[in-house]
Amino acid sequence: ASLALAQQMSGVPAPEPLFSALFNYRHAGGGGGKSSARGPRQALHVMERSNYPLNLAVNDWGDRFSLQVQAEAEVGAERVCALMHTALAGLVEALDKAPQRPLRNLEVLPEGERRQVLEAWNQTAAEVPADRCIHELFEVQAARTPGAVAVRFEEASLTYAELNARANQLAHHLRGRGVGPEVRVGICLERSLEMVVSLLAVLKAGGAYVPLDPGLPAERLAYMLDDSAVPLVLVQAALRDTVPAREHVAVLAVDALAERLAAESAENPQSGAGPDSLAYVIYTSGSTGRPKGVMNQHRGVVNRLVWMQAQFRLGADDVVLQKTPFSFDVSVWEFFWPLQQGATLVMARPDGHRDPLYLQEVIEREGVTTLHFVPSMLQPFVETVEGGRCGSLRHVVCSGEALPAALVRRFHERFAGPVVLTNLYGPTEAAVDVSCWTCPREDAGGVVPIGRPVWNTRLYVLDAALEPAPIGTPGELYIGGVQVARGYLGRAAMTAERFVPDPFATERGARLYRTGDRARWRADGAIEYLGRLDFQVKVRGFRIELGE
Repeated sequence: ASLALAQQMSGVPAPEPLFSALFNYRHAGGGGGKSSARGPRQALHVMERSNYPLNLAVNDWGDRFSLQVQAEAEVGAERVCALMHTALAGLVEALDKAPQRPLRNLEVLPEGERRQVLEAWNQTAAEVPADRCIHELFEVQAARTPGAVAVRFEEASLTYAELNARANQLAHHLRGRGVGPEVRVGICLERSLEMVVSLLAVLKAGGAYVPLDPGLPAERLAYMLDDSAVPLVLVQAALRDTVPAREHVAVLAVDALAERLAAESAENPQSGAGPDSLAYVIYTSGSTGRPKGVMNQHRGVVNRLVWMQAQFRLGADDVVLQKTPFSFDVSVWEFFWPLQQGATLVMARPDGHRDPLYLQEVIEREGVTTLHFVPSMLQPFVETVEGGRCGSLRHVVCSGEALPAALVRRFHERFAGPVVLTNLYGPTEAAVDVSCWTCPREDAGGVVPIGRPVWNTRLYVLDAALEPAPIGTPGELYIGGVQVARGYLGRAAMTAERFVPDPFATERGARLYRTGDRARWRADGAIEYLGRLDFQVKVRGFRIELGE
């Protein structure tokens, strides 16, 4: 107590315990509680006090057996006792009725808690347009608000009608070049109006876009070009030499096609794509040092976008800043969410996402209301922005890395107005984000949760036997539902390893994605991210395999 008081007064944090649980097994061999030559044995029932979060003592006296638990309030001694009672009862029953059953297959969860983590906290069913593609939601909005500004970049802008027409003309041209459903098209562009036009055009033509970041090393671009087997790459004329030459890959400079595209129809094309068609292939790190292309379909992305609108209600007066490199899946909602709701999409200048001072300036100049940060970029932004600046902000979204509680508190100190800070979680192998947590202003706690599953998505914390872990117990996080990706492009074995049959689903052919993330359920139904189960690390939002 004296040490704790001194640490509080000095501001030095209390030390973490050397270990989090103490197990003490006391066993009296042989005669149990009976008398012996040395006289009757005296059983001493002592529960030592300690500072460890959980102490478990088993007293096995042969003819008597007792269990004693001492735990912190957040662990709950009564709950631990109940779990142990269930486990021991299951063990006794199995020994009697199924002695050959492997120990690892025994149920350890009470039936009520099992239903809680498998069903109650995964009640996410919601109605979403089942027959729409990403670009079709944009086309509906373009018809509704044709004169509104859809996208701005520096001094240039396009209305919804102009953006739709230009994307349609390019889409018709792409159709003439053989682009259609399941055809992948590379896009190697810097942030610009042409980027937005090209993304929409590929989708409108029925194809799937493959982002090729022109800032990547030539070797990486060459590998992605070969691995994705794209027949066509869209570029800006100034970046034509960035794309490695390939005999069977055509390179098309979209900013040099004005005359040719003017002859194309400005009407919406019949794309031929459906909800289960491929929408994009985004590359992420590979465990052998080579990236792998993740295939996502329209259905999962549409679900994610419709959920986001229902959750956060973007309006015609909102301005969304697009600053995430389009080789990251966060860019998917940055591009398409505002364009489906009549809001304005503002494109940051190339590499502008790295400069906090530029971001402060563009937020104020454009009246940005909504934008995204990885936590490692939010930190310098919060420390750079001056008090009272960026008053247009209403919503800041974080994802890509664990969000520190200290940063949440600092954010709320700096932005005293009604600015909402949301923590989202989702790997590239699912359609952007699969869980959401709105960070309360009054208390960030010790760990910021990744939250609860979004619509039509299920999250499971499972042990090595694919059994649900008890509430508060770490396990591997699995993702199920509509947003799970199709798999890895050209990597059937890796797809089978990471995308496994869903043992809890009622629909045929359902799969779970094994995230490799360590997590646990909180008692309130939110999930906490606890780190990786492998050697993958995150650096400024980049997934890095140490083998690279």
